[in-house]
Amino acid sequence: MAVRRPVRTAHRTELLGVPVDIIDSEDVLDFVASAAEQDRKAIVVNHNLHSIHLIRKNPDMAALYERADVIEIDSMPLILWGKLLGAPVWRGYRSTYLDWREAFWAMAQAHGWRVFYLGGAPGVAEEAARRLVARWPGVEIATRHGYFDQAKDSADNAAVVAEINAFAPHILFVGMGMPIQEAWITQNYEDIEHGVVLPVGAAFDYEAGVQLAAPRVLGELGLEWLFRLACQPRRLFGRYMIEPWTLVGLALKDLGRHLSGKKGAQTIRRIDLRPPLEVREIILESGAARLAA
Repeated sequence: MAVRRPVRTAHRTELLGVPVDIIDSEDVLDFVASAAEQDRKAIVVNHNLHSIHLIRKNPDMAALYERADVIEIDSMPLILWGKLLGAPVWRGYRSTYLDWREAFWAMAQAHGWRVFYLGGAPGVAEEAARRLVARWPGVEIATRHGYFDQAKDSADNAAVVAEINAFAPHILFVGMGMPIQEAWITQNYEDIEHGVVLPVGAAFDYEAGVQLAAPRVLGELGLEWLFRLACQPRRLFGRYMIEPWTLVGLALKDLGRHLSGKKGAQTIRRIDLRPPLEVREIILESGAARLAA
């Protein structure tokens, strides 16, 4: 019998001028499971160097992060920077869809969750859903491609929101790429009636096999960016080779605070993670299965 994981509290701190949560993949799923089982709306987002670059330019994106319930760290360089500044982080706190996908779908299957995916090119999400349902029978997945008029007051957008509400998802994945997906969630969140909402980028592109995911060991080593750059050099050169330099000023501010004696990371707030007991046991079992594999 699995030993039950104690209730944990996630700490929110600040790195490179943005709030992030000291939280691992298992904690993220604790939170998602708890909200889903209680039919409670919530927002889970993630920060990496690209999002930190974009958030200063896009008010809708900034607004989403301000109201987010959980902010994952999806960046090994950000983890390493936090360690340098004395924050209580290690590589296990890097968390994103590709890190918790197996455990997530195991929980979705066990509880018969309804999952809606919005985004991607026509046909891609449908293929991803077909593959996922074949692997995880019992999961109910609805999809809608991201090629529609996303203006808040457009008839197209209203129809998409109505489709989501009619499905009443436990989980709403929005995969349109940064900052489009974050802006869409900000503009439409109040009209969405159910679900934990997560911007997940190309998640279903990976599930459909139209985009190659980096081996997870590269993520653990902080080299996933190099794999992605090699696969899509024209699209990603600016993101990985130019954008990080725009964050030097923020890094110097962090370093200045650190050298002035403000060592470590200040806790901004705590997030209580309380999934139902049966959900926690599924998390533990799926984690054990991943280790055994």
